[in-house]
Amino acid sequence: MVIGGGVIGASIAFHLTARGERDVVVLDRAPRAGAGSTGRATGGFRVQFGSAVNVRLSLLAREELRRFADETGGDSGYVPAGYLWVADGEAQLEALRSALHVQIANGVTDAVEIGPDEVAALNPALRRDGVAGGAYCASDGFIRPLQILDGYRRAAGRNGARFEWDAEVVGFRRGRDGRITAVHTAREEIPADYVVDAAGAWAAPVARLAGVDVPVTPLRRQVAVTAPTSLLPATMPMTIYAGDGFHLRVRDGRVLLLLPSAGAADPFDVSVDPAWVDAVARIARARVPCLADAAIDRAACWAGLYEMSPDGHAIVGAAPGVPNFVLANGSSGHGVMHAPALGKLVAEIVLDGAATSLDVTALRPDRFARSAADAVPELL
Repeated sequence: MVIGGGVIGASIAFHLTARGERDVVVLDRAPRAGAGSTGRATGGFRVQFGSAVNVRLSLLAREELRRFADETGGDSGYVPAGYLWVADGEAQLEALRSALHVQIANGVTDAVEIGPDEVAALNPALRRDGVAGGAYCASDGFIRPLQILDGYRRAAGRNGARFEWDAEVVGFRRGRDGRITAVHTAREEIPADYVVDAAGAWAAPVARLAGVDVPVTPLRRQVAVTAPTSLLPATMPMTIYAGDGFHLRVRDGRVLLLLPSAGAADPFDVSVDPAWVDAVARIARARVPCLADAAIDRAACWAGLYEMSPDGHAIVGAAPGVPNFVLANGSSGHGVMHAPALGKLVAEIVLDGAATSLDVTALRPDRFARSAADAVPELL
């Protein structure tokens, strides 16, 4: 049983059925596939992280993406357009440098530090004033979240998995040994040998029904969208300013503009703040002068939810005290890009008793109950 039919849940269902498990049911509270956070993702993919486990998750996910068409018959939309990190001073360069050392130590072969001239060559549209240098990885780039979801969902369905929509989980039945024996929706009770919580931003409320505390909170992430424009090329790398996290990319003939913002009063609110749109547009026009001629299409702007964990890393493994309740939560904005890896790893946990493709000790669910010194913060 998988709770959550987004890209992570669909990947888990696919990887379980690809291993021969046919009795897989996926439940989702949404009315249709892609109606949750997956459909609101911008579709970036990178190995440029500051922690070893996230780098390794990305490398495993990239291997899975390269096999995606052969294994699922779908198209992941993976395009290695590159990720360009821009620094405006020595402190930011040092942070990028430290992350680069982690990346190289964990198997990344094409991430490099670059100077101001190289930044300008990779993205000539940027204002050069104040650019001290940056970091670049050519094999980073873009993916298509809904296409990945669709590929995994359809392939899992061909293998025997069943997806049920409008099926919000309202409770669990537990045995005397503490294991979950059945899942309750508003319509039915479904027996279950294993239950995987892949409910994204809604992971904590689902886990509470099982008596499990999962420290995952939703965080609104807003996206400003220009009107259709040819001011920037579709091949432009994802460009991120290391200082404040402002970044932009081109998708489907429009420029997407992003900037971290405060959460809404309602943690599940996905409305767009007009003042935030004005702010991110001003920053974009200051740093990318040609965008002064690009209008913002306010009706096309949107927001979605990240599922944040306390240390910015995913939570993967059996819940403490409930051995057949497996968590796949808290990816903290990296869920779509890591979904191919997470699906494979969770299938191994369920079917083999442990993840074998990657050491996921750093992602163990009980780490937040241990010393705070055990936590590994994600700096990039």
